[in-house]
Amino acid sequence: MTGKHKSIEDWVARYLKEEEPRSKSLIVSVFGDSIAPFTSGVWLGELISLMEPFGVNERLVRTSSFRLIEEGWLESIRDGRRSRYALTPLGKRRFAHAYRRIYTPPPTNWDGRWTLVLMTKAGVGAPERSELRKELEWEGFGMIAPGVFVHPSADVRMLTAILDQLSLRERTMVLNVADLTELSARPLTELASECWNLDSVAQEYREFLKRFEPAASLLSNRRASPKLCFAVQTLLIHSFRRVSLHDPRLPDAVLPEGWPGHAAYELCRELYQNTFRGTQRFVVTQLSGISAEPELSGDVQARFGGFEPA
Repeated sequence: MTGKHKSIEDWVARYLKEEEPRSKSLIVSVFGDSIAPFTSGVWLGELISLMEPFGVNERLVRTSSFRLIEEGWLESIRDGRRSRYALTPLGKRRFAHAYRRIYTPPPTNWDGRWTLVLMTKAGVGAPERSELRKELEWEGFGMIAPGVFVHPSADVRMLTAILDQLSLRERTMVLNVADLTELSARPLTELASECWNLDSVAQEYREFLKRFEPAASLLSNRRASPKLCFAVQTLLIHSFRRVSLHDPRLPDAVLPEGWPGHAAYELCRELYQNTFRGTQRFVVTQLSGISAEPELSGDVQARFGGFEPA
């Protein structure tokens, strides 16, 4: 997004015009960030109202919701002539994965140890190897050799869930190892650029900063309406989600100097804390059966390091 912005309304309009976010992906962002904290499901009419600030019309909401049902994200529950949409168990797991990476700060400290996952040719067939590789790369692992995946700060709980889901716990080896610097000609930290495409991720973070720094500046000088807070926050999380899911979340010792992911997270945290209260006020007016000041879960209150919602 180039040029100066006259107002935060102008910034939102230009973002939608220049970025043209897909309606299906926006619905995913709205469900995960703004609907899930307050209710397990929404009526179709409520979802249509929530998507109106982004120029997504009723036809697109219906079409996109149908596709999300086909892809296993949502389920539709009929009540007479009305439809209520809720996350499927698979959708909930996908959200837990994605939003854990968004709301929690990137790792900084590291004990120098690595988690290695080894697949043996005899124990794991080709389809299973392909599926395990996809899941491990989604979780941020890099491949250092055929069938050998590594991560310096792996989430053991998520790794266990992946192996159990694929029924591979008994047919893979998981090791916790450290460099023997006196014997290694090349420490594992130098392999980061080969295991992960960090240059591409860094560029995505720089573009995120360039895109949202004007929004932070504009919001710091005025109090935006609840509807506008909701629009900015949704576009913020929508954009940050796309970048963070490509980020392997490596500790500082493995990252290039001046890693822009840290600045991007801090900017996202600042903007989120400035928009959350307004977003909450807007969303509860659009959803039926929600009190004006709903009690939020500990997970929601802990987003971006914790803050006190109104």
